[in-house]
Amino acid sequence: MSNSHTKRRLPPLGALTAFEAAARHQSFSRAAEELHLTHGAISRAVSQIEERIGVNLFIRRNRRVYLNAAGQRLLKTATETLDALSNTVEEIYRHDSASPFLVVSCEPSVAMRWLMPRLGDFHEKNPNLNIDLRMAGGPIDLLSQGCDVAIRRTDFGVNEDYHITHLCEEFSGPVCTLDYWDNSIKEDLSKGVWLHSRTRPNAWGDWIATSDIEKVNPKSEQYFDHFFYALQAAQDRLGVAIGSLPLVLDDLTTRRLVAPFGMQPTGYHYAIITLDDPNQDPRIKVFRDWLLVQINLMS
Repeated sequence: MSNSHTKRRLPPLGALTAFEAAARHQSFSRAAEELHLTHGAISRAVSQIEERIGVNLFIRRNRRVYLNAAGQRLLKTATETLDALSNTVEEIYRHDSASPFLVVSCEPSVAMRWLMPRLGDFHEKNPNLNIDLRMAGGPIDLLSQGCDVAIRRTDFGVNEDYHITHLCEEFSGPVCTLDYWDNSIKEDLSKGVWLHSRTRPNAWGDWIATSDIEKVNPKSEQYFDHFFYALQAAQDRLGVAIGSLPLVLDDLTTRRLVAPFGMQPTGYHYAIITLDDPNQDPRIKVFRDWLLVQINLMS
């Protein structure tokens, strides 16, 4: 069968939409209500498809309609096709430079402990641009993951095709509550419970290697799946964790946590990752400029 012959048999998109609704509800009346059409319009659309392909799709009995085997096959393909078209159109719309949406992929810890508390300020300053925040870490494929921007800690290789905007250098050090420090550790880290993150398993060892503290063994240790869990555990007085700036900035500012040994540079930094120069997309430029202002406020 030639491609031209196949294309001639394809039903119009409008008729296919009407069929999908009728098949899903197994009711022409309910499909008409959903699509704001008349019962007759739905019936004509279904008949048009049946005439085009030469096969009945419904069993019509006692003013009711029921999908037959051919109708069930077409419903499955029609649903997948219409969903794919809808998703593609939505992606094109959301990623157009004139779109009111900006899709941002951000590491969960950065998002929860630094970015999200500040997004209210962004929305106040940019009410016509909505941030669609996706939680993800590690390497990023902006195109396949449908994202415009990624915010990452650069502890992995970044494809040279990407444009990288430096945000800030990372600093780290032990953090805990003042109460835990005064009553449990008493300036001796070996008396504390060390809180670890499986996403940053070398955090304690890396900090000790760059600090003036002699290697010590903790009283006990506890492990968490994610970095932000370990930081929350420290805030809940369960022990002492390695915190990093900017993630614990707000906690240190409000004294929810203290960093008795200060903070040391980790050798990593946080960055904005985009496909092209942010200046080429007004949405990305606005978000990039706002992020840089927020970073400068940390100084």
